[in-house]
Amino acid sequence: MDASPQTAAPGDPTVPAHHAMMKRDRASAALGMVVEHTEPGGAIVSMLIRDDMLNGFDVTHGGMVFALADTAFAIACNDDHHVTLAAGADISFLKPTTLGQTLTATAVLRTKSGRSGLYDVRVTDEHNVPIAEFRGRSRTTNLATPTRAHN
Repeated sequence: MDASPQTAAPGDPTVPAHHAMMKRDRASAALGMVVEHTEPGGAIVSMLIRDDMLNGFDVTHGGMVFALADTAFAIACNDDHHVTLAAGADISFLKPTTLGQTLTATAVLRTKSGRSGLYDVRVTDEHNVPIAEFRGRSRTTNLATPTRAHN
């Protein structure tokens, strides 16, 4: 599936819900995340590590790695027009990264039952070496999809 944003009216069933969600996602945009690929129940998102993403030890701040994994998770679990949010998530950090590296998060749906879902996200570096494993638990809500556009 094409990962480029599409313009459509809110709730348009012909456009994947994550396109509209990502157009409004100021946090992911500020971190320079790029949606590389999407499909129902899956997503690939990348991010170049900048100097302002490093902690006091000059390695990538864990919160940045978590944010990348969380964005891939959000796209994967919002593949229809129902607002689905995180009910919880855990991450295991496996290897540090630093300035100039590109991290890629690949999210995959493991199982879904009713309004609950379970997703795994592997975060790798530019050499495809795993640097973190994330498990997200989703819950589909009755919230209305926001209709305001982000400038």
